[in-house]
Amino acid sequence: MSVFSLRDINKSYAGNSILKGVSLEAEPGEFIALVGPSGCGKSTLLRIVAGLDHADRGEIVIGGEEVSGKAAGDRNIAMVFQSYALYPHLTAGQNIAVPLAMRRLSTAGRLPLIGAMLAEQRRVRADIQRQVQEMAASLKIDHLLDRKPGQMSGGQRQRVALARAMVRHPNVFLMDEPLSNLDANLRVHARGEIVELHRKAGVPTLYVTHDQSEALSMADRVAVMIGGRLLQLDSPRRIYDDPAHLEVAKFLGQPRINVLQTVVDNRGLVQAGDVRLAPRSHLKSATAVTVAFRPEFVRLAGAGEGGMPARIERLEFLGSEVVVFTKLAAMDGVVVAKLAPSAAIGLEAGQRVELKLDPRTILLFDEHGERLAASVATVSAGQEEVLHG
Repeated sequence: MSVFSLRDINKSYAGNSILKGVSLEAEPGEFIALVGPSGCGKSTLLRIVAGLDHADRGEIVIGGEEVSGKAAGDRNIAMVFQSYALYPHLTAGQNIAVPLAMRRLSTAGRLPLIGAMLAEQRRVRADIQRQVQEMAASLKIDHLLDRKPGQMSGGQRQRVALARAMVRHPNVFLMDEPLSNLDANLRVHARGEIVELHRKAGVPTLYVTHDQSEALSMADRVAVMIGGRLLQLDSPRRIYDDPAHLEVAKFLGQPRINVLQTVVDNRGLVQAGDVRLAPRSHLKSATAVTVAFRPEFVRLAGAGEGGMPARIERLEFLGSEVVVFTKLAAMDGVVVAKLAPSAAIGLEAGQRVELKLDPRTILLFDEHGERLAASVATVSAGQEEVLHG
């Protein structure tokens, strides 16, 4: 049984539909990355889960309890914001202690002088301080407890924000692009830290990001949102290799997946270079379809091997790989290939080449962007032979 679920969440602003029936379920200790382009509704969904906004329709269930009608403070959800939202006038230790103080201390007990005179409140304060110290030590920021946010680096502020979220032992973690303010090298390091902290906490985490590399490298499952709809929720490998929708395939991957528009011929086949695909769904002749294939599965044809004639437009050397942008000769299309540096030696702009596709990696989508199952086929002397499914 899932411990956290969203059921048919809908939200509109001024007549504009932002979230359109979003549903997902998270298992105990699962890390789900919610990824999509800017404006797709990711942060809106997170705010609704946190109780900072409300849905027009739908349910939020945590631990078997429906919490949609509860105030944010009563949901036991911890959220790490993009800006970290630390109080600038408080030290790191005081920032971490805030959720515990708000929950466990009385109104009078939060006042420094009065709280110090109340025996029970002194005991609670000491226990809060102990928890803050333990959490800071586990994140290796115990030496920062007396510093204010303005005296810390971005990475240190991020750890303080994480400590503040974790110290309350929430039922669900929500993270809204917590790494976006860090430089590239620190972001890579911080990914591993967040995943490790998530494992220690053992509670479901919903992590919002527009960075697909973060989503694919950190999450147990990736949820792709486009235009307010959750198009696919699956493992990182499955969602990359086996996308259910063309928009998912186009969003994930750098460089972007190659897309060619074509039609079904009078034999019911689809041509992709020198590869013919046989859709398993019966499609009428001249039906529009989209052929898609990732740059890493395109190679240059050897001598006499044959392939799709193309002209190199430009090359990008990225150290461990070379990205080759080509213009097809036979149709109005651009194909990008990702090659090993050794395979790109001697290539230059303006050169004519022939491209080969790996038939097993070609994806087919219908006119609505839905995935089509297909087999690779050859046609010889009017006879069709299916090679593999």
